[in-house]
Amino acid sequence: MDKQWYVVNTYSGHENKVKEKLEMRAESMDMQDYIFRVVVPEQTEVEVNKDGVKKEKLRKMFPGYILVEMVMSDEAWYVVRNTPGVTGFIGSSGKGAKPTPLQPYEVDNILTTMGISRFDVNKELEVGATVRIVVEPFVGMFGKVEAIDVPNQKITLSVELFGQETSVEVGLNEIELTNGK
Repeated sequence: MDKQWYVVNTYSGHENKVKEKLEMRAESMDMQDYIFRVVVPEQTEVEVNKDGVKKEKLRKMFPGYILVEMVMSDEAWYVVRNTPGVTGFIGSSGKGAKPTPLQPYEVDNILTTMGISRFDVNKELEVGATVRIVVEPFVGMFGKVEAIDVPNQKITLSVELFGQETSVEVGLNEIELTNGK
């Protein structure tokens, strides 16, 4: 089973507490192979007060919701659903039905805004790995990772174009990992 991203509904204002509790439960219940990352979608906004002083403020993009990267097993589903502060998964019809995961482009839109990648770059992506490009003009082509630029969310790939190896730079949100990592 593949790990995917799911939206979890929490009590509004409790997103960070739920994130912390879920990460602790995943570790204490030995679920690290099923529950990988928990993200509270936030972005920095600049506010100007009446004196003209600029102040940066972290604002939740979706109050009452967190994102969980996980393998949807019965055990992982149970651990997440029964974490204090969680009210359920989004995309589930209820009655024990498993939720629908987010599409990769949806995850990319949210995480790129936060300056992070859908991939856990340190664990999943390495120089020499093979990835598939999912956007034009190179859609469907495979490339070997030559360099990873995490701050700029870019990756340099070696792809075969017209019978020769060529380096191309694409965004981390424009690739998907292949099983032949």
